[in-house]
Parts: sequence; structure tokens; C-alpha cells
Amino acid sequence: MYKNVSYWEQNVFIDHIDFAIIGSGIVGLNAALTRKKKYPKEKVVVIERGPLPSGASTKNAGFACFGSISELVSDMEQNGEQAMLDLVKKRWEGLRRLREKVGDQNMDYQEHGGFELFYENTEDFSNYKGYIPFFNQCLADIIGIKTVFTEVADASKFGFNKNIRLIKNTVEGQLHPGKMMQTLLKKARNAGIQIYTGLTIDHVEEVNECVLLKSDLFDLSTQQLLIATNGFTKRLIPNLELQPARNQVIITKPIPGLRLKGCFHYDKGYYYFRNVGDRILLGGARNKSPLEETTDIFGTTAIIQETLMEFMKTTILPKSNIEIDHTWSGILGVGPSKSPIVKKISKRIGLSVRLGGMGVAIGTVVGEEGANLFD
Repeated sequence: MYKNVSYWEQNVFIDHIDFAIIGSGIVGLNAALTRKKKYPKEKVVVIERGPLPSGASTKNAGFACFGSISELVSDMEQNGEQAMLDLVKKRWEGLRRLREKVGDQNMDYQEHGGFELFYENTEDFSNYKGYIPFFNQCLADIIGIKTVFTEVADASKFGFNKNIRLIKNTVEGQLHPGKMMQTLLKKARNAGIQIYTGLTIDHVEEVNECVLLKSDLFDLSTQQLLIATNGFTKRLIPNLELQPARNQVIITKPIPGLRLKGCFHYDKGYYYFRNVGDRILLGGARNKSPLEETTDIFGTTAIIQETLMEFMKTTILPKSNIEIDHTWSGILGVGPSKSPIVKKISKRIGLSVRLGGMGVAIGTVVGEEGANLFD
């Protein structure tokens, strides 16, 4: 059904779509670029409900990471050593492909390292410190260096109290998600990919050798469809092992003399913070209110904002005057496994979703794999 669509619009924009992707985030754009490169004559269309990518691609913290020691131990305990290593390999390859495709300068990539924070003389610190030799050995072939993890001798150089201990991931980096996505959008448009924003798809259905997409403005049809909506996917595919997870974020005003530099993780990654120039970005703490934060509705809550501010004042910058400049939230896609879902659910419909909070790391390869589902 076409709702007040002209013949010209129908002829050029709506009809004869070969490959459509719902979601213009890191996964969707990489899928579109992969498909267009392989089939340059195809009409490839990316559909986005917001004026900008609406999920986590432009709302994440900009961590180019593949897992702190506590996260990797958790993955290994849950899924086994080989599955953990396979996931690290995919994340590492995804980061390599992202840097290759976008370019470090185009997204302000900086490799200051990643740090996991612990309180001194705790059982957690002693336990995870003991894993350093194991992970250095088993990750050497994947990462290409012998020493991925090291203990930091003095955490006070970052401005922390003396009771803080750090384990460093030497090859983690940070980037600017907005510039990353701006570059990918430019590449997609330059490749001849059409991007339709402000169009909400309410229903998809395979009908008569095509896929029908019903929206709030007009309906479309395509020969093949890839759904790349991550945390919002259950709106279209309800019976999926995926849950949305909202992460709230705050960023400070500039802090004179800020010593903190790099990406930092705490409490198995539930808290994360980094410097953005001379500001501090801090996000997470959704484990403090798990039911309320299992949602795909953007917003902030008092309990999470207060928890983040308390952590900022007691742990990150104790005894400092801190002013918050901006707050926002992003929606992740998580599930019982951290492995992404990349599969066909019918002859003409595929999924590339559930990035498990590691979209920057694995989004590129998940998009590429999604585009190749139909070959």
C-alpha cells in the first residue's frame, strides 16, 4: 500500500529493491557495503526509523575492546574455553576490519590500553591476577603478541586512591562513535546505497517470492531482507533469544589537569569509563536495576544516575568537584550467550543481531556475515 506516494517516488525509491536492510547501525551499513561490493548492480536499501542510527552505534562509549579478564573468565565458565577463544577471535578480527574500513584518523582511534579496576586485597583481584599468564598464553596466537595482560604497578598515576589495583589490556583502544558512523554513512552513500531515514517498519512477511515490509508511511517489497536492529529486534521477531538492555551514560564538563587516560572496566564490565579529551565518560550500572533496564525505551532513571555519580565521586575522581555536561542512554541486544545471532529465518529473511555489548568489536564482521547469508 502506498500512502500519498507519487509515481516518481514509487518508481525510483520504492520499487525493484533487491536487498533491504533494517537498521543503519554498524551492522547494517557493513552489510550494505558488503552486498553492494559483491553485487554492484543491485538496488541495496538501508531503512532506519530515526533521523540518525537509533540503537547503540552512535550512543555507545567508544570502547574498542574485546574483553577484560573477568569478562573472559565469565565467558569461559559459561561456554567453555574454545567458545571463549572463538568469540575473542571474532571480536579482534572485527576491530581489525573496522579500522581497515573506516581508518583510524576518521574515528579518532587511540590505543591507550584498557584497564580493569579492582579494590586491593580482595578475593576478586587475587583470583583474576592469577589468570594473567593463562590468557597471555592462549591469546598470543590470536592477538599476535606475547603479553596482552599486565598488572599496573601504580594506579595513583591515573588519579585513583592507593587502594585501587589495575590489570591492563595492552591492545585495547578507544574511538569516536559519531565520527565512525559518519564515515560509514558517507561510504555507503558513495557506493550508491540508498538510505531511508524516518521510516518505521512494523511488520515483515515473506509473500509471493518477495518480502513485504509494512511501515508507518508506506509499504515496500524486496527480494531479500536482513534485519540488523539488535536490541529492538523483538519488535519484529518476538520469539528470539534476545533481550534489550538499556545502558545509561554521563559525560562531565572539561576537568583541568585530568590524568586519567584509557578505557576502564569495573564489576565484570557493568561499569565502564574513559577519558574523552579532558572529560570523563561513565556508563553502565544496569545490574543495580536489572528489571527496569531490560527495556528498549530510551531514558534515564534516578537510581542509575545516582549510582554512577556515587562511583564517579568515590572511585574515579575522589575529592574532586565534578560537573555533568550531558546524559543519554543506548540500547544493547543481549541474551543467554554472548555469541551473535547470524542466521536465516526463512528463504528470504536473515538476522544479524545480539551483539552482547560488543558492537564496536564485532559489528563489522556480523554485518559482513549477514550480507553473505544469501549466497
